[in-house]
Amino acid sequence: MNGTPPHLEKPYLAGHFAPVADEISGFDLTVRGTLPAELNGRYFRNGHNPKPGDVPTHWFRGSGMLHGIRLREGRAEWYRNRWVRTPALDGAPFQREDGSVDRTASVAGTHIVEHGGRLLALQEANVPFEVTRELETVGPYDFAGRLTTAMTAHPKEDPVTGELHFFGYSPFPPFLTYYVASAAGAITRAEVIPGAGPCLMHDFGLTERHVVWLDLPVVFNPAEHSGIPYRWSDSYAPRIGVMPRTGPAAATWYDVAPGMLLHVANAYEDARGRIVVEGPRFDRSSWESSWKWWVGAPGHPQTPLTGAIRHRWMLDPVSGVAGEEDLDSLVVDFPTIDARRTGRPHRFDYALAFPGAGLHEHAIVKYDASTGERQVAGQGPGRMPGEAVFVPAAAGTAEDDGYLLTVVGDLARDGSELLVLDARDITAAPIATVELPRRVPAGIHGSWIPDRD
Repeated sequence: MNGTPPHLEKPYLAGHFAPVADEISGFDLTVRGTLPAELNGRYFRNGHNPKPGDVPTHWFRGSGMLHGIRLREGRAEWYRNRWVRTPALDGAPFQREDGSVDRTASVAGTHIVEHGGRLLALQEANVPFEVTRELETVGPYDFAGRLTTAMTAHPKEDPVTGELHFFGYSPFPPFLTYYVASAAGAITRAEVIPGAGPCLMHDFGLTERHVVWLDLPVVFNPAEHSGIPYRWSDSYAPRIGVMPRTGPAAATWYDVAPGMLLHVANAYEDARGRIVVEGPRFDRSSWESSWKWWVGAPGHPQTPLTGAIRHRWMLDPVSGVAGEEDLDSLVVDFPTIDARRTGRPHRFDYALAFPGAGLHEHAIVKYDASTGERQVAGQGPGRMPGEAVFVPAAAGTAEDDGYLLTVVGDLARDGSELLVLDARDITAAPIATVELPRRVPAGIHGSWIPDRD
């Protein structure tokens, strides 16, 4: 130790990621520009925010804090932030003294989604936590006892059926369990997937007819003491599994080149019948470099992601062979699309770009699969946007007729704002900017929850 306070030795507790120490509410927020009157709902964002004095051993182990902005009829009515009040917030361990696991001891800090009328704060090693629309914690939610494993933080809602598809993974058998919940929120299917291994399966893919499993070479390793016991393994054969959405839970496995994927942009069947999976891919070097930042190891990089680039896998059921290709050179993650295209071919996707590969600032980037073009909306020195959530315009006809919502932190003024961008041209001036009453730490994932009435 060199006398530096512990929180300054951890990059995920400093700069854009420095946690806030309290919960506040602000009302009648200042808006620059004009908020579209059709944006009636709540933008919620989740992220890791340890309580004062708590120094987690890994970025992902910080307690979850939700931030919300209420928009209605052209006004920004309120902002509020609340910790998700789980047992872990008060120090309860994941593993009890008798060796049993407490799946409610979650930090609940990865994502927040709505399904079946419930708002669920998610963390993949645990059960969800239900919260209210004012972000007060209701408690753990296990789908009336039907959820018997942890739940991924990246469920997929089919835009046609309204069903929610998700999974739980574990370092111990059963390694992978698949679930489907009805549009009303009742689990209708729960099956163990044979053939999966003890890998870190953060996300998965859903197409019109298939489920896609990512069995990649970051696997359970008890020698990893950061609290997230997974490491890259050169000896683990990376595979992608494709399973029909109907019928038995049996996947066809495709061998792929060594690489790691945290977030799927989309998966779909193309005109040739191939299953296509797209998302930012890490090689071993970029994964291990990023992991140094996530644990605050000596020599860590300056940003939490290094080297993850847009990638495409093409899984051919006729030949049984997987093709692969890089799609861009920018360092990106947190990809999003218009959720109405989930599981279907999409034209546009969006991502958060990090400095590197010739880019000198954080930016939102938009990709056009039809033309191969990209738009880059840099945010300027000392500014960092978050994941960009697409909200379709009420009268829109084109796929990109809509808005991107993202919270941008500004270190120079120690503040944050919600940007509403025109998704058709993200390089144009924001349609509206909502000034938030505090700096919002850089976070993970969020959702736009429209008013149902």
